[in-house]
Amino acid sequence: MQNVMSHEDVYHAIAAPTRRAILDELLVGERSVGQLVEQFDVTQPAISQHLKVLREAGLVTRTSVGRERRYRLNAVRLREVYDWVGHYQRFWRDKLDALGAYLDQP
Repeated sequence: MQNVMSHEDVYHAIAAPTRRAILDELLVGERSVGQLVEQFDVTQPAISQHLKVLREAGLVTRTSVGRERRYRLNAVRLREVYDWVGHYQRFWRDKLDALGAYLDQP
């Protein structure tokens, strides 16, 4: 049976600050588990668990190079988050414009 990813998987995956930080690291380029462990104050099993959640959400891909597992960002799944947040852009733009107009008053 094939595992079907839902949009909730993406939101769950990015809910954790450590997973968002891992995505930021992978934005720079492919990383091994060891390289990621060096960047965070958590254990290797914890990083592996975060990577599993990100992989299951389709946000990272994994390749093996010898005995080393390397992870790469798959930002395509983040597009739905971008689109959803963009829906609120007008709200914030209007609020900031109103604040600017208020502050410009004598």
